[in-house]
Amino acid sequence: MTRLLLPLVLALLTLTRVAAAATPVTLGYVGLADDPRHRPLRLYTGVVLRPEIRPVDGARLAIKDARAVGRALDLAFGLEEVTVTGAEEAAAVVERLAADKGVRFVLADLPAPMLAQLATTPAGKEAVLLNVSATEDVLRGTSCAPGLFHTIPSQAMLADALAQYAALMQWRRILLVAGPEQADEALALAYARAVQRFGGKIVDTRRFVSTRDPRQREQNNVRLLTQGVDYDAVLVADSVGEFGRSFPYQTVLPRPVIGSVGLMPSAWHWAYERSGAPQLNQRFQREVGSARPMSDEEFAAWAAVRSVIEVYSRTRSTDFAVLRQALADEGTSFDVYKDQRASFRPWDHQLRQPILLHTADAVIATAPIDRFLHERNQLDTLGVDQPQTDCRF
Repeated sequence: MTRLLLPLVLALLTLTRVAAAATPVTLGYVGLADDPRHRPLRLYTGVVLRPEIRPVDGARLAIKDARAVGRALDLAFGLEEVTVTGAEEAAAVVERLAADKGVRFVLADLPAPMLAQLATTPAGKEAVLLNVSATEDVLRGTSCAPGLFHTIPSQAMLADALAQYAALMQWRRILLVAGPEQADEALALAYARAVQRFGGKIVDTRRFVSTRDPRQREQNNVRLLTQGVDYDAVLVADSVGEFGRSFPYQTVLPRPVIGSVGLMPSAWHWAYERSGAPQLNQRFQREVGSARPMSDEEFAAWAAVRSVIEVYSRTRSTDFAVLRQALADEGTSFDVYKDQRASFRPWDHQLRQPILLHTADAVIATAPIDRFLHERNQLDTLGVDQPQTDCRF
């Protein structure tokens, strides 16, 4: 019995020594305290339109997924989570994490203005900031920064994916309906640009106004908003998700509804059934301990950690300059469970990735659509391409 147990004991001692000797590698996570973008979206009636979003859960899952890679590299990956109330505090946190724990890669779960400000601070410039929740195109354009990378798709990428599918289905004439919010206007502009880019036409733009004023009933009644013009599809820009849900099956013409409702573009969806996606969804639900599906932001946080793990694995180095260069290298790609491997664009550091086009409970297609070709990388048919970029590093 003693002879049989001895090899097992020696093996356990060896594993213990290896684990103890592993070099710690800590990634940072900086989020906004009580971020209004992530709160559950509830109506006054108590109906929940969107559950709470917790991007950090995606990051935690990716850290767990990295254990096997860490053992192979003799590295122990960890995550330091901090919440802040503003850009100045975020900069101080990034500086402290670097000084105390050697953190150089930071997942930034911050609104666009705060993130843009952080990227210009000395602490922000010294780190790699991985944007996991701000879709605004300006962060990939005039407010881009050398150390700012984006794993969440841009508004332009999401809009282009939808416009490609509309072109495929020959929905050429588009009625655009935009809500009253500032974010609705930005979304409407992104949709209009994308429709025009892929050969469609916005036949009219209507504005939805939430009001009980009978003088404005034409602006909050679906049938009145969708009459008086011919169209192949109704494109809804509703960033809040408040009014768009009333459009399907109520338009004057029997036409598909797309955009913020109906057929929607997303980075991720629980119903995607290919490329190992079901396994990722199942692991996420075990991580959060509920049936809550993984959101775009949670997927982006998972992908951000995965991108960092990839450069450690690819370079076999712990030198930050080497790792940062590898992250920006167009040849560095990694699997994101969406058929095609993802990589960062060198001109704006946006993560190239397929976009899922889905209804509430089914993925209908993935973009880029096959018929749309590109001279270098088909994924670059989504979003702002290099010749059009306003980003200048």
